[in-house]
Amino acid sequence: MDLRRRPSNPVRSTPLGEPTLNRNQQLSLPPYATNAVFFTFFFSVAYFLLHRSRDKIRTSTPLHFLTPSEVAAILSLFASFLYLITFFGISFIFHNSTSATRRTSSDYQDNTDLAGSAKPNQEPVNSNDEEIVNSVVSGSIPSYSLESKLGDCNRAAVIRRTAVERVTKRSLEGLPVEGFDYESIFGQSCEMPIGFVQIPVGVAGPLLLDGKEYTVPMSTTEGCLVASTNRGCKAIYVSGGASSVVLRDGMTRAPVVRFGSAKRAAQLKLYLENHDNFDSLSVVFNKSSRFARLQSIKPAIAGKNLYIRFSCSTGDAMGMNMVSKGVQNVLDFLHSNFPDMDVIGISGNYCSDKKAAAVNWIEGRGKSVVCEAVIKEEVVKKVLKTSVEALVELNMLKNLTGSAIAGALGGFNAHASNIVSAIYLATGQDPAQNVESSHCITMMEAVNDGKDIHISVTMPSIEVGTVGGGTQLASQSACLNLLGVKGASKDSPGANSRQLATIVAGSVLAGELSLMSAISAGQLVKSHMKYNRSSRDIDKNVSWHPLKRKSRPMWGTPF
Repeated sequence: MDLRRRPSNPVRSTPLGEPTLNRNQQLSLPPYATNAVFFTFFFSVAYFLLHRSRDKIRTSTPLHFLTPSEVAAILSLFASFLYLITFFGISFIFHNSTSATRRTSSDYQDNTDLAGSAKPNQEPVNSNDEEIVNSVVSGSIPSYSLESKLGDCNRAAVIRRTAVERVTKRSLEGLPVEGFDYESIFGQSCEMPIGFVQIPVGVAGPLLLDGKEYTVPMSTTEGCLVASTNRGCKAIYVSGGASSVVLRDGMTRAPVVRFGSAKRAAQLKLYLENHDNFDSLSVVFNKSSRFARLQSIKPAIAGKNLYIRFSCSTGDAMGMNMVSKGVQNVLDFLHSNFPDMDVIGISGNYCSDKKAAAVNWIEGRGKSVVCEAVIKEEVVKKVLKTSVEALVELNMLKNLTGSAIAGALGGFNAHASNIVSAIYLATGQDPAQNVESSHCITMMEAVNDGKDIHISVTMPSIEVGTVGGGTQLASQSACLNLLGVKGASKDSPGANSRQLATIVAGSVLAGELSLMSAISAGQLVKSHMKYNRSSRDIDKNVSWHPLKRKSRPMWGTPF
């Protein structure tokens, strides 16, 4: 819709080129003089009628008996009243309409200056919101308070987005803002939203794991990743599937406390290591949640500073907030016996969260999972296009020796973080925890007289949950539902999150198997050049190759 404002009083030209006058210019008297006449006439007639009514009351004459002069006066009163209300009423409405049109036109010009054209994915800010936008730009209304002040999260996002464009003088065209439920993230997932980023979701599978089939959602912008994982799933499926074991399930938090001396810090360390004190500390810790159960306390001392690593089960939640509340309860309790203890921070990086750390690689954090499969020789040759000997040698020289030379910490794998990140984004996990969740060592060994290959991935720090955080968003919740692990387990608390962790490990196993095969067969560069850099329609590249079996078909394998 064209919002450019036309002149309110256009001047038309006659055939002779002389301008014609508009209606106001054609009046014999100027408007102010006409208004003065009608005002005088209105009040004069009103005074006359009031005077006549008083005389009738004095002489006991009925008021409805009207003389010709009184009838004329009443008609004149109504006529002058209609003129005045019409003139001033229309002027008021016209003034507001003109102001609104002028502001809307200004909005259009601002959008045009920023993007070159009006935004196709953003509704224009209306006149009521324009004043709020200006207040945000000037700083009189903080941007972070829009949701609470307006009571409308969607409207707040549009206003904030417009203010950002005005302040930065940069266009946000291409970043959608409409079509997202901002109420669902308010106070939970993201502050001060101005839109949302679209990341495509693909599926790999079916992944046959522990006797169950899973269609694995993966959100990524890297070409070949889903296709490669899909090929690995096919190789695992036709070889009889993979199996997994959850070795450990416990989230950690490690506060740092300080004393006046190292001796005093050592006394608290010995107190925490005494098994006789663990039960009382567990009672205090477990009050924080009906799912939190303290598992262990491991203190480490550095001078007069003490780092206390708490580990606890957290049900189907990833559990960072849960364990933090329990730790705070214990610290408050310890103050009674150690009043000189100074809590420096609820996290002292001995946890260790969102950082590559040896403590997570050795002790584990979240879910510790091992997943394995035996791939038959025929599958290695026909599906993976390589040989058992080549895979075993490449794994030793690349994933083990090469990673050791690089000084890798938990990175003894080909690309575990690729699969972990893609599944985390699709299922609403914390993507930053990909750092420690991708700790993985991939092992390959020839078995059955060298004909088949045994492959395994050991991942000590998979941090996932099926409740809380981003798992409650509609898209991510749908992906969890696809895997059959949406929400909390009603039968066994924590079962859904542990199952999700095994799916992550099983998908990493498939991804490792396929990528290592592509490298050993010399297909990696060719595949990426074909599928990751092609300018042709993707529909022409990805074909559908159903596996010949009685159950449902396998997704296409483009390798």
